[in-house]
Amino acid sequence: MNTLRALALDYYWGPLPVVVLIGFATYALFFVAALLAWLKRWVPPLRRVPVKVHRRLALAAIVLACVHLVLGLSVYI
Repeated sequence: MNTLRALALDYYWGPLPVVVLIGFATYALFFVAALLAWLKRWVPPLRRVPVKVHRRLALAAIVLACVHLVLGLSVYI
């Protein structure tokens, strides 16, 4: 757990801890997946994007959210 705690709280990629950056990336992926589904109604070129792209974006967001959860919990355990 000490290794995960050190990874979660270190500042590898800028002014924020890694756990915060992974949280922001998770929100971004969820937002892009929802935006893709919502914009397909009004933007005709987006209608050609297959549904599996939306599903893969959502799956990547879920995996990243699980990593974020593990790193966040490692701080308290």
